[in-house]
Amino acid sequence: MDIFKIIDDFQKIDGDAAGRLEFATRRHFMNRIGSKLATVAVPTVFASIVNKAYAQSAKAVDVLNFALTLEYLEDEFYKAGNAAANLIPASDKTIFTQIGKHESQHVAFLVKALGDKAIKKPTFDFQYGGAFGDVFTNYKTFVTVSSALEDTGVRAYKGQAGELLADPQILEYALQVHSVEARHAAMTRRLAATVTSNPAIKGWITGKEGAVPAIYAGEDNMTQGGVDLKGLASKSDAAITEAFDEPLNKTAVLAIAGPFIKA
Repeated sequence: MDIFKIIDDFQKIDGDAAGRLEFATRRHFMNRIGSKLATVAVPTVFASIVNKAYAQSAKAVDVLNFALTLEYLEDEFYKAGNAAANLIPASDKTIFTQIGKHESQHVAFLVKALGDKAIKKPTFDFQYGGAFGDVFTNYKTFVTVSSALEDTGVRAYKGQAGELLADPQILEYALQVHSVEARHAAMTRRLAATVTSNPAIKGWITGKEGAVPAIYAGEDNMTQGGVDLKGLASKSDAAITEAFDEPLNKTAVLAIAGPFIKA
């Protein structure tokens, strides 16, 4: 077990990991666990520090396992896509390699934070019951599914944010992941615009225009946090709708993602 590599990986996906895990340097960490500690015990001690630093309420555990299910889905999707021969053009390979790395990091961190409360990885049907039968042979289909998964993930994290108010450290981490997923969504939308030759698709969504595919309603909503933003600060309706992603509750997310999950 490479403790220092795990610490570095935490830092990549959680900028406050060092402080939260109660050490600021590698030397300090080694001082904390003691120079006489047997190597075999290091994983156990490290796990106990992580579990203490990322202690969660029962509600947070439920939210994190819900997030883990979606991250498992995305991680396996990109592993299969990146491994598929002649699927991703060389010009876009770096993009999907990096997205895949992010999803693997998210899975690893959630599993570590949840410990023995983490759910097992499900099995997946990426053909969506036959609807996407060529998902790993047709780049257009692959990008379309990628965009749909990323858009759904962004909204899923936003939809669960309110459930984590009692767990501010977990909420902070979830919002950091949300921002990464949002960047993925913007990139895959732009790729979708190219492969579908549809200029209406951009890195953002204006009103109801630009989602791929249109699998959820409410993109033209202009009320956020109970405040009607229509006409606020002389901003156009289009600008207001572009500024926010809409939250999806767990039921709505599972209605979209459920057909991908076999068991």
